[in-house]
Amino acid sequence: MLKRLARYKVRLIFIWIGLCYFIVFKYVPMYGLVIAFQNYRIGNAFLHGPWVGFDHFATFFENPDFTRVIRNTLLISLYRLVFTFFPPIVLAILLNEVTRSWFKRWVQTLTYLPHFLSWVIIYGITFAFLSEGTGLVNQWIKQLGFSTIGFLQSEEWFRTILVSTDLWKDLGWSTIIYMASIASINPELYEAANIDGAGKRRQIWHVTLPGIGSVIILLFIIRLGHVMDAGLEQILVFYNPLVYAVGDIIDTWTYRMGIMEGRYSLASAVGVFKSLVGLALIIGANWIARRWNDSGIW
Repeated sequence: MLKRLARYKVRLIFIWIGLCYFIVFKYVPMYGLVIAFQNYRIGNAFLHGPWVGFDHFATFFENPDFTRVIRNTLLISLYRLVFTFFPPIVLAILLNEVTRSWFKRWVQTLTYLPHFLSWVIIYGITFAFLSEGTGLVNQWIKQLGFSTIGFLQSEEWFRTILVSTDLWKDLGWSTIIYMASIASINPELYEAANIDGAGKRRQIWHVTLPGIGSVIILLFIIRLGHVMDAGLEQILVFYNPLVYAVGDIIDTWTYRMGIMEGRYSLASAVGVFKSLVGLALIIGANWIARRWNDSGIW
């Protein structure tokens, strides 16, 4: 036993580092979830506040904003899932077919770079293009003789801008996993398909996609678990009172209740609700994936 531990000590050290991270930053803080069932006040110790059961959950469900924030959260998450999940797969497949390495490196670099920009910088870039007064796009519209459009203050354009900037920011970064998965496919499968007369399209359909199918399903299940997270940081930077009707989500509502109004127990209850919904979605999606093609997270 000791010899085996000594042989794999480096791997075990890295495993313990990962475990310690999850224990300290993921599991220990769960102790604080008890305040969702209390009237917690700053300065009080956990478990010392008056217990109120599910009153804070009822407050959230009965709030006039409940329907609006749930609808906005689900719609924005659905748009993100539809329009940002599949493009990285397409880009990874296209890059895999590129034979000129210098061109592939340039494309990868250009698509990776936006990932390292903060949402504040991306908002600045978006403002430079879409501002109603000085934006480049509106300048072109004026030159064509049309009226300018307040993209950043428009309820019709707000969600489109959110999804578009999110896609631009993380498109290249999201391809990394898919490209690594494609690289692990046995080259002999492509050779066999080529001998059988399969062209590039059929090789992609019958070799590449099945080869990365398990990775696609895994990442899709993980994304479903975050369907109640519609991008707090991005929306806080982009939205304004004129687009609250279409941009106010659960996280921004919780931010106002918990941080700005000091209703920490209510904010914690909303967090518990989100976590339970995410857990249910992951379990359901994993069950469907196991029934469909015997692949899933567990």
